[in-house]
Amino acid sequence: MPQSRTAGLLAIYPHITSRDRLLLQLLDDHHVLTTDQIHRMLFHARRTCQIRLAELAALGLLDRFRFARDGGGSQPWHWTLGHNGHRFQAAAHNRPEPTARTSRHTVQRLSANPHLTHLLTANEFFVRLTAHARHHPEARLDRWWSETLTTKQYRTITADGHGLWSVADTTVGFFLEADTGTEPLTRVVTKLDRYAQLIRRGGPRYPVLFWLGSEQREEHLHRLLRGRPGDVPAATATHHNDPVDAVWLPVGATGRVRLAALPSDHGQPVADNPNYDAGVFVL
Repeated sequence: MPQSRTAGLLAIYPHITSRDRLLLQLLDDHHVLTTDQIHRMLFHARRTCQIRLAELAALGLLDRFRFARDGGGSQPWHWTLGHNGHRFQAAAHNRPEPTARTSRHTVQRLSANPHLTHLLTANEFFVRLTAHARHHPEARLDRWWSETLTTKQYRTITADGHGLWSVADTTVGFFLEADTGTEPLTRVVTKLDRYAQLIRRGGPRYPVLFWLGSEQREEHLHRLLRGRPGDVPAATATHHNDPVDAVWLPVGATGRVRLAALPSDHGQPVADNPNYDAGVFVL
């Protein structure tokens, strides 16, 4: 008698470690991570990371893709859930079991997504916070919400992510706007109107972090922001800086501060969404 699909998945369980389960959850939540990002978050040795990822792919838990680089060579591997990874996560969260065709199409849509670079940029921000916390016991990333979950919880805003960052006894909430230079900055500025609406409804007054690709774009954005009301706290930094450090320039300020030093008012987030989930995901 052939094994059922469930029995086939159960046979994989003895090979899945707690670190593997964390990785599966991260990919379920955030869709795609590169080899380097996974290494910095979860492994000490890069070679160990590469070997383990290949083993998980052989078990069908992960899938991967990469593209050619302009000028020769290949981009790094991009990792996502494989069919068994989708099945495992569906079972863990009481979702219907996906078919192999559904899993395959999910990977294909992700790999061809024109916003893939933007997604990886937003994920990179949180990867850097996670990697920093691994080596600094006083720091921790208490929450990493994707764009999808952030939009579900707060409804009217469309942030690229939301997090809670703690250092010792200080916790700062923030909304991330990861910029890849594809949008006019005048459109970027108008996003603050939705954050202002959230604050007026009693939601959290978290700083909006504009993470930009160049100093020139940062300077231009500040010129546009200076004429706006100060009801929404906002700060800027560029991609080549560590977001934990004193690299954030609040709008209207002259000096840069650390992420943990930004003002943060947690407000009453339940006022925006009666189904608000206060649960945190700790790495």
